[in-house]
Amino acid sequence: MKYIVALDQGTTSSRAVVFDDQARIVAAQSIEFPQLYPHPGWVEHRPEDILNSQLEALRQAVEKSGVSAEDIAAIGIANQRETTLLWDRKTGKPLCNAIVWQCRRTAPLVERLKQDGLGNVLRDRTGLIPDAYFSGTKLQWMLDSIPGARERAARGELCFGTVDCFLAWHLTGGRAHVTDATNAARTLLFNIHTQRWDEMLLRAMNIPEALLPEVVDSSRVVGFLDRRILGREIPIAALAGDQHAALFGQGCFEPGMCKNTYGTGCFVLMNTGEAPVQSKNNLVTTVAWRLDGRPSYALEGSVFVAGAAVQWLRDEMGLVRSAAETEAVAASIPDNANVYFVPAFTGLGAPHWDMYSRGTIVGLTRGTGRAHIVRAALESIAYQSADVINAMSADSDIRTATLRVDGGASANNFLMQFQADILGVNVLRPRVVETTAMGAAMLAGRAVGIWNDRELAALPQPDRVFMPAMEASARDVLMRRWQRAVERSRAWARED
Repeated sequence: MKYIVALDQGTTSSRAVVFDDQARIVAAQSIEFPQLYPHPGWVEHRPEDILNSQLEALRQAVEKSGVSAEDIAAIGIANQRETTLLWDRKTGKPLCNAIVWQCRRTAPLVERLKQDGLGNVLRDRTGLIPDAYFSGTKLQWMLDSIPGARERAARGELCFGTVDCFLAWHLTGGRAHVTDATNAARTLLFNIHTQRWDEMLLRAMNIPEALLPEVVDSSRVVGFLDRRILGREIPIAALAGDQHAALFGQGCFEPGMCKNTYGTGCFVLMNTGEAPVQSKNNLVTTVAWRLDGRPSYALEGSVFVAGAAVQWLRDEMGLVRSAAETEAVAASIPDNANVYFVPAFTGLGAPHWDMYSRGTIVGLTRGTGRAHIVRAALESIAYQSADVINAMSADSDIRTATLRVDGGASANNFLMQFQADILGVNVLRPRVVETTAMGAAMLAGRAVGIWNDRELAALPQPDRVFMPAMEASARDVLMRRWQRAVERSRAWARED
């Protein structure tokens, strides 16, 4: 029997999952690492924390599995996207902390690009909405802020990369400076039509092409694991942004198939096939994956704060001891008592795209208690997802009949039932909810011949279907009130 190891490098933890050749989980290990908030609206990670936590998760997962390194056929990498790193090509030493996708520090640079008339150009070429969320202005900020960095970059002395690229570089001992098309498509620098770095956009952000990685397929051997890590050179055979890996891991191979991953944020992707679909409702067009040189495309809507709202309840407010506790607390009351929580801690993503929104709780009365706040936080995840999915249906002219779900919060039965109710569609939870890791494993297994495309389609298996039980009239009332709450959060951080 052969095994595949998936590395799932996320925003708050690094995870490694060992799969057998039937796509069954043999062992898994997750290691959290610190979040850094040096200024309001700024979010950073220490690059060493990203790398060391991922290496430790890999070693521990393999040890727990009892699998020999000789029997590991390949390693696949899925990663938090947009998070931006810059390091020395010779030494591998980072020049600064990683700027996390949630960070809003580059909002003024985005505004400048729009003022220069590049908003539509960026949208047309990259499929993305100009926003501080994406990597391009984060890299621009680094080059502007670190003395001598731009000159060193032009001389080829530095490497830029998203987390997949950073991990691949270090795991191969500096032999592979590559990123895949899904991650490149999240930078504001990559033309999704030509599948190349866009020279005009690089000039607009004054970014030297010499520091950019090679863009490769999502399923391909890009290098070999440094022998010192597990004692054997193992093919690194897949790179994919976490949400694209989850779409693949859910088996959403046909146009119109849709999934939502409930992690730190919420990420809804719909496969649109070989042709990119231009959104009229503030969604982004992205590369779903690239196989054998051929890209498939997707519509995507991103909710910035989902599971992070539950972390806030736990870590900052002390309202729950664990994320799992929220299910019973929310179910302990019959309704939300008209309390709505808009967790716009870092602005609002799709379909609102307001960099200046901030977290808001409305509807508080003297009778409001802990359970109402907890329930409102869970409901906010479903409302935000519904906003995205409704916009997606309008763009694609496809009414999703079944939403496939995964990620940590998909284990919350209250949330999944409320999601089905507020959407009015079935919500399907798979047997393996580690679909980001599973997608990375499936892509890696494909690259080394463990599975062919027909066998891949049969791997995802359903576990439970949540069916809507709410009257349409009640759903409409809740959604109208949610929209009123969203309006009250808008533009709060904009300078007067």
